[in-house]
Amino acid sequence: MTMKKQVSALVIAALLASTAGMAFAQDADSRAERRAQAFAELDTNGDGSVSAEEFATRPNRFARADTNGDGVLSAEEIVAAGQQRAADRADRMIARLDANGDGALSEDELTARRDPARMFDRLDANDDGVVSAEEFAELRMGDHGGKRGGFWGGKRHGGDNR
Repeated sequence: MTMKKQVSALVIAALLASTAGMAFAQDADSRAERRAQAFAELDTNGDGSVSAEEFATRPNRFARADTNGDGVLSAEEIVAAGQQRAADRADRMIARLDANGDGALSEDELTARRDPARMFDRLDANDDGVVSAEEFAELRMGDHGGKRGGFWGGKRHGGDNR
């Protein structure tokens, strides 16, 4: 592969990875919001804790999706539940990223949180100033190596410094 093709591939990969990084950050915010909402639903008496009784009587996803209460899920009910989850995610995303408050997201609003230097730093796991094919493959193949952190051993979280 020529140097020009390698650089082009790296630029394309970095753009794809930066979009994934933005989604990862948004997912972390969404997960925290969903956890708080789920806890509030479990805490039926509002005392700030969930008893064994409250936990045992929690509504489950099946019951929520079975909108007609017949004990089975039709294709329409499954589709409706999926559409509702997607609509909820979209609403949360707009609430987080809509800088001008118009209820819609522009490309600028979507890309404002991207930082190419930070993404490159994440890709460059050994801090040598370049991203090797191995470093890139490790990140893209789902090994979550490099310096992404979280449960996968990135250096921000006390893991090894590959």
